[in-house]
Amino acid sequence: MNPILSDLRRIIQSFKGDLRRTIQSFKSLKREYPILRKIKLVYALITVLFFVTIYSAIIYNSSLKEKRIKEINAFLSNDQTVLLKNYILNKIKSPYLEYEYIVKDNDTIETILKKFSVKQDEVAWIVKKIKKKDLSSIVPKQKIKFILKKSKNGKDIEVVRINYPISKTTFVRIDKRKDGLKITKNVTQLFKRNVVVRGNISNNLYNSAIKAGMEPNIIVEYARIFGFEVDFQRDIRKGDGFQVMYERYFDDRNKKVKTGKILYAYLDVNNQKIKLYRFGKKNNYDFYDNRGRSIRKALMKTPINGAKLSSSFGKRKDPILGFTKHHNGTDFAAPKGTPIMASGDGTVIKAGWCGKGGNCVRIRHNSSYTTGYGHLSKFATKRGRRVRQGQTIGYVGSTGRSTGPHLHYTVSYNGKFINSQKLKLPSGKILKGEERKEFEIQRIKLDVKLGELLSRI
Repeated sequence: MNPILSDLRRIIQSFKGDLRRTIQSFKSLKREYPILRKIKLVYALITVLFFVTIYSAIIYNSSLKEKRIKEINAFLSNDQTVLLKNYILNKIKSPYLEYEYIVKDNDTIETILKKFSVKQDEVAWIVKKIKKKDLSSIVPKQKIKFILKKSKNGKDIEVVRINYPISKTTFVRIDKRKDGLKITKNVTQLFKRNVVVRGNISNNLYNSAIKAGMEPNIIVEYARIFGFEVDFQRDIRKGDGFQVMYERYFDDRNKKVKTGKILYAYLDVNNQKIKLYRFGKKNNYDFYDNRGRSIRKALMKTPINGAKLSSSFGKRKDPILGFTKHHNGTDFAAPKGTPIMASGDGTVIKAGWCGKGGNCVRIRHNSSYTTGYGHLSKFATKRGRRVRQGQTIGYVGSTGRSTGPHLHYTVSYNGKFINSQKLKLPSGKILKGEERKEFEIQRIKLDVKLGELLSRI
């Protein structure tokens, strides 16, 4: 057992015994001396003594102060300690109860309030208002802070204050005012900074980028951007360099809250130094090389990141039936739940059961090209929806006739299946005229900003 926790438990157990004996002695004195029945100061002193004891345990060895503070904070935040604190408050006749509740699976604000026996009329009012204002979203493991109060009849519980987050930047606060309960939404002020993360690939992009300090969602977006040119499973070699400039948002305490847009992306792969710049409006942007050519192609090379090509297009021995037959697509082995992307813009013409193909999605990209995605564990789109290239449409599974989790990916041209890995399609848009001039100005600004940030590293 951790010696710090052992010390703490010994101190707490000793204190609880002293507390129990003190309370019993005080009750005996009250029976002998009625005047003491009006004295509640002793309880308050006991409460103070409890927290002084905890504080003393934290700092009694200065060489382990920081570690002990972490241990004590963990102790003070657990359910048993909160209940003990509320027990002491109850002993000094305080009507208030404080609690920091950890949200569990299937919890809602309504069910949590009912767990605390909050008055039914307050529960109904709060639930109605937060639903109307779209403030009822909570997720497992997040914290909700409560301050509750016993009503005068001693049976009902009333809300004094409730605080809980609905996102990294938005908090809901429910307060008891003179005129009743009030619900407010508070948005944290954020400060944007451009940052650069760079490194070299040692084993794979994800682990190397994480080690360099890049956030997971930025890694996914970075891989998506280069997904039109590079297969990160097969094209990448040890030592290949990467570099990304993107937006980070900080709160007023200089704590990282979220990330924003990727502004510039660089990859050195197969002796090719690919530089890409973001250009365009908010909902109509793309990434272009230094000659103003879009990286986007009609279809991505692979619609899944970090997967292993497990079966190629063409003749193969069927892993279940055992005989040789034509394989009309390409199989990518990947863990169950790995996101699958639309390999191009198009309309979903199928999102359902496909027999031996299990759960599948089919997308029509134009009058000639259609792509298919089989054996999905679950869907992220519906039939009839318009999807954008790189958008998640489903997740890897092993439904249908399958020996393990993988994606069966097909491309058909005018109704005939073709090899997706040998498909050569022209690049996307090429900037011209005024757009090209605007792009050049934007590119120069990004290069200058990049140089400034790199000089500080």
